Parts: sequence; structure tokens; C-alpha cells
Amino acid sequence: MAMEASEIETLIREAFPEAKITITDLAGDGNHYAAEVVDESFRGQNRVQQQRAVYAALKEKMAGSHGDLHALALTTKAPD
Repeated sequence: MAMEASEIETLIREAFPEAKITITDLAGDGNHYAAEVVDESFRGQNRVQQQRAVYAALKEKMAGSHGDLHALALTTKAPD
């Protein structure tokens, strides 16, 4: 089942309430998204740590072939 961009944002926002979050549906199919998450909590973390934190927020939605979200291109950073 496809996900809505708003659902992805809601899951990320639960973990990062102050983040600037931009979600883009890359293929228009509800399965392939890009997300940019800018949050102060990322300061001092490397990119892998930042991205693991975001993926953890998505929980089971990306779990194997049964997850609702099949592809997410993720960009993370601390605010400038």
C-alpha cells in the first residue's frame, strides 16, 4: 500500500518536532520519496548517525518487502 507524503512527515515530526521537513514524491506513485530533514539535533553528528535517526523514526514503514515505503532518498543536516 502506498504512503502519502503527509504520513512520512508525521512520522519524522514525532521524532524531530522542530525540524524543517520537505517531502517530495519522486515518481508520483506514493512509493518513491525524497526527504530533506534539517534539525538542530543533528549538529555534531555525522551523516550516517543523522540518517539512522530518521530511518528509526519511520519504524516498520520501511520494513522489508512488506513496508509501505519502498524507497526514500534522504538528506539530513543541521541548520546553517
